[in-house]
Amino acid sequence: MQSKVLLIYTGGTIGMKRNPATQALEPFDFEQLLYNVAELKQFDTIIDTYQFKPPIDSSNMSPEKWTELSHCIADNYSDYDGFVVLHGTDTMAYTASALSFMLENLTKPVVFTGSQLPIGQLRTDGKENLITSIEIAAAKDERGLAMVPEVGIYFGGHLLRGNRTTKQSAEEFNAFESFNYPHLAEAGVNICYHRNRILTPDMNMPMTPHFQLDDNVVIFSLFPGIREEMINHIIEAPDLKAIVMRTFGSGNAPQRQWLLNALEEGTRRGKVIVNISQCMQGAVEMSRYDCGYHLQKAGVISGRDSTVEAAVTKLMYLQALYPDNPDKVRQMMSMSIRGEMTM
Repeated sequence: MQSKVLLIYTGGTIGMKRNPATQALEPFDFEQLLYNVAELKQFDTIIDTYQFKPPIDSSNMSPEKWTELSHCIADNYSDYDGFVVLHGTDTMAYTASALSFMLENLTKPVVFTGSQLPIGQLRTDGKENLITSIEIAAAKDERGLAMVPEVGIYFGGHLLRGNRTTKQSAEEFNAFESFNYPHLAEAGVNICYHRNRILTPDMNMPMTPHFQLDDNVVIFSLFPGIREEMINHIIEAPDLKAIVMRTFGSGNAPQRQWLLNALEEGTRRGKVIVNISQCMQGAVEMSRYDCGYHLQKAGVISGRDSTVEAAVTKLMYLQALYPDNPDKVRQMMSMSIRGEMTM
C-alpha cells in the first residue's frame, strides 16, 4: 500500500524567487515550487500539498502560525502517514520545538526542512532536503509503523530531533545541529536510522493536539556589566510569567546581591525563571560552582541541556496548559516531556 505524505508549505527561502526590481528574495506560488522538483513524480508515494496563504518569511513566524500549523496536521492526521513542513531556516528550530510540545503522543513523522538557496537556483540544497524529507516521512518499519514518530529537522544529510536543534550557520548548507543530542538518522547512499535514539510513543493511544500557547515569556542574556535597572524592569513587568535567562558556562551568573534579590522577587511574584547556558554544547549544573548555587537558592530552575528554542516554546505550552499555576509549570519544566533535555 502506498504511503501518503502531506507537504505543507509555510514559506521560506526554498520557495523564493528574486524580485527583478528590488533584487530581494520573495515567496512565489507553491505550484512553481513543485514545477522545479520534477523528481517528486518518481516517488512511489502519494504527495498532497497545503499552502499557507500568503506564504510567510520565517522572521514573521508567530504562536498564531504555530497553532494554524498544528490544526493543519491534526485535521489531516488520520489521512496521511507523515508530514513534511517547508519552513524558513531562521525560526525553524522554534517552530519544530513548539510543534513537538503541541502534538502530544505523536505517532507519525513531522519533518521540517528548507534550504539556504532557492530551489530554482542551480546550486540549491533544497531539492535533496525536500526529496529526502519526503522519503523519511513515508518510511515504515517491518511492522508497518513510522520509522520516525516525532518532530524532526532534516538538513544537509542529517535528521535531528526538532526540539534539540539550533541553527548554527547562515551560510553553510549544513545549517542546523543538535549539539546535545545525537542525530536520529544520516542520509548517504542509504538512510541510516538510529532507532535507539528515536522516541517510542504509545501506538495504541491517540495523538492529542494542543492549540493554546501563552507567550508571556522573555529571553535575556547575562553579560559583564549588565545593569540593575534593566533586570528590575524585566522582573517588574506586570504580565510577564516566565523568563529564559541565558547564563555563563554551566549556568553561572555574577554574584551581585541586587541580581539575586531581583530573581528572588521574581520567583516570589510567581514568575518562572529558567537557567539556560549561553554555550551551544553542555548542560546547566547550578550546584557545580558557587555562582550557580546562589541562583538555585533564588528559585531559578535548571534548564539542563535544553536549547533556548525548546525552553521558550515549552514555557508557552505549559503556561497555557496550567494557567495561573507557576508551581506546576516549574515542576514540568524540570522534566523531559518530549525528549527535549537529558535527565
